[in-house]
Amino acid sequence: MLQTLDAAALRRWCAGGLAALERHQDEINQLNVYPVPDGDTGTNLVLTLTSAEHALRLDPDDAADAGHPPHGRVLRLLARGALLGARGNSGVIVSQILRGLADALCDVPVVRGRALAAALRTASTTAYAAVARPVEGTVLSVAVAAATAAERADTDDLPAVARAAASAADEALARTPEQLPALARAGVVDAGGRGLCVLLDALVEVVTGDLPVHPCAEPPPAGAPRPPAGSVPPAGSGSGTGARAVAPSSAGGPATTARETGSPEYAYEVQFLLDAAPPAVRTLRAELDRLGDSLVVVGDGSRAGGTATWNVHVHVNDVGAAIEAGVVAGRPYQISVTRFEDQVPEPVAVPVPTPGTPERAAVVVAAGPGLAAIFTAEGATVVDGNPSAGELLDAIRSTGASRVVVLPNDPNTQAVAGVAAQEAQPFGVRVSVVPTRSPVQALAALAVRDPARRFADDVIAMAEAAGACRYAEICHASREALTVAGPCQPGDVLGLVDGEVHLIGSDLVGTCEALLDRMLGGGGELVTLLLGVDAPDGLAETVRAHLARRWPFVEVHHYSGGQPFYPLLVGVE
Repeated sequence: MLQTLDAAALRRWCAGGLAALERHQDEINQLNVYPVPDGDTGTNLVLTLTSAEHALRLDPDDAADAGHPPHGRVLRLLARGALLGARGNSGVIVSQILRGLADALCDVPVVRGRALAAALRTASTTAYAAVARPVEGTVLSVAVAAATAAERADTDDLPAVARAAASAADEALARTPEQLPALARAGVVDAGGRGLCVLLDALVEVVTGDLPVHPCAEPPPAGAPRPPAGSVPPAGSGSGTGARAVAPSSAGGPATTARETGSPEYAYEVQFLLDAAPPAVRTLRAELDRLGDSLVVVGDGSRAGGTATWNVHVHVNDVGAAIEAGVVAGRPYQISVTRFEDQVPEPVAVPVPTPGTPERAAVVVAAGPGLAAIFTAEGATVVDGNPSAGELLDAIRSTGASRVVVLPNDPNTQAVAGVAAQEAQPFGVRVSVVPTRSPVQALAALAVRDPARRFADDVIAMAEAAGACRYAEICHASREALTVAGPCQPGDVLGLVDGEVHLIGSDLVGTCEALLDRMLGGGGELVTLLLGVDAPDGLAETVRAHLARRWPFVEVHHYSGGQPFYPLLVGVE
């Protein structure tokens, strides 16, 4: 058993954690809060850890760096690699947990039990700070439980602390249905938390040589619906903080299976980079939270002397108080203040574009050759679906523009886009993320883009257009599940409106027509249809004919999107 966590052990933990996530990847991907076929949390976690492991392989030298001991250098590389490789909300949160560990342990001479416990607390705090609206019953709750148990162990015995953290994490995971009603209704637990449990178990294995065995997950609360016997249970949302359900293990006993712009009352947007120590930033965050909203504070990790560089963003009315809070916390620079009606001068660090370089650009995430062609024709730079933060950052920088708007087109890519936006700031690029959840919303946003407007005004107009576009998806159920629209069987046709299952049918065309009737019953003048790679021949013509009969005054456009999983995507404006 190890009594200290050195650089070699951390490298083994990364490799072991990645291997464990790969073993669980399929089962994590199998389950989703809705039985749609694009659950990808397991893949997101694997790709995030793969990027972390790749960062270690690119820099195998364990020598101390800038005064850090070898284990500190390894942790820095892990955290940075995970951040740039983060995919989905789950990957972003895991990258922040790793960054928290690096912040706490980078300059600790020898990592024993109490140091690990303190680092787990910093990791949970860092993860919470990265989420705009933290929700209990997710991976965040699991991280807090692990840290609390590690602290309560109150020992320098490294194996004891690691075991306590892993065991408490598993118990907290089983309690997540009690904290999130949506999980209780589905009879599942949080998938992001499951991923963290896998990583903590891998840490225990590295430290002790034994894979921990935890008690069986607790059943859902009394009265919670359960899936039919022999079925695959429904799962949590594809947001990266989804769930896992109790399913039979290979040994015959139960085992857990994994799965996964601000208020108008504030007139100013304040952004700056800040060199400060983590304790001062915690105070700063509380003060800025009191002053306004849309608060994001993300750091790159502590350096020598305990300081770090932080990206700070907040919407306020009292600009002076926000900047003064930054001065109190540390050294703010590259300060940018924008009034939502009048844009003030930009940060001096932003370079003047060279001749021929566009001042503005748009980066759009899209899966499917047809969608890529559509967005390219609109003048956007297209990134393939489910990108990492690093891939989005590369796309942003490739535009050569000093102002870039990003359209993620998926709820699970919004957090990744936020990381890429903040990573672009040191390069003198200002990035705004319009939180589009579907390609049809991105089309609506791009349709109102106007380079003659101030950038901030243009972003607001695009966000309003996207928000005014209701979106729907048609797909086939990937598994038996209980949805808010009733039970479904594998192969049933599902109609989702704004991410919620509204219809379950057996006929694709009939379900498409019924879904459009339901949406247009609430109003609408323009319908956009995006045909997927699996759309049957004649689907667009049949649906258009139905709309012409039932809704003759509605304008209809259809395009070949070529997106996977969804034969039809719909936008109604």
